Amino acid sequence: MANTGTVKVGITRQVTEGVSTRWMDQGATQATVMLRVPDRLTSGLVETLCKDHIADKTNWRTMLKGKPDEVDLEQVKTELMGKIESELEALKQEKGLQAVSEVTTPIHDIHYPVEDYPVKIKSLNLDKTPSFTGVLQGIKGQYWMLDGDRVINIRKFAGYNVDLSF
Repeated sequence: MANTGTVKVGITRQVTEGVSTRWMDQGATQATVMLRVPDRLTSGLVETLCKDHIADKTNWRTMLKGKPDEVDLEQVKTELMGKIESELEALKQEKGLQAVSEVTTPIHDIHYPVEDYPVKIKSLNLDKTPSFTGVLQGIKGQYWMLDGDRVINIRKFAGYNVDLSF
């Protein structure tokens, strides 16, 4: 469960200690582990149960528009677990009692190096704009934020050959 501007749930590989890189990739400012499951299939089934009550996708525009308000993730987690309790029990009966276990971990606060957030986001695309200049204002998740309210999803252009000048 993570706060990326809105609270969302998602599949993350096992987090042992500390912060999952998945949370950072998605620009989460708060995150915690809810449940542990043995495989991706069970994880997907649990995510499907959750997304009937809470988002399962990051709204990247909301995530980039500023630092979101802090949310009581423990409270949200408790409420969500109450809403999916009977479905989780049915899943445990089907997959085995150990197939889904609730996890108690601290809420992780994640901070990003951002001097100035964009107001009206303009997304850059290297296929349409192969050359541009700008001043880096911050990095959040997979995005670089530039002056002029411009952002670029760096992960989207993995594999591209680019030249950076300073």
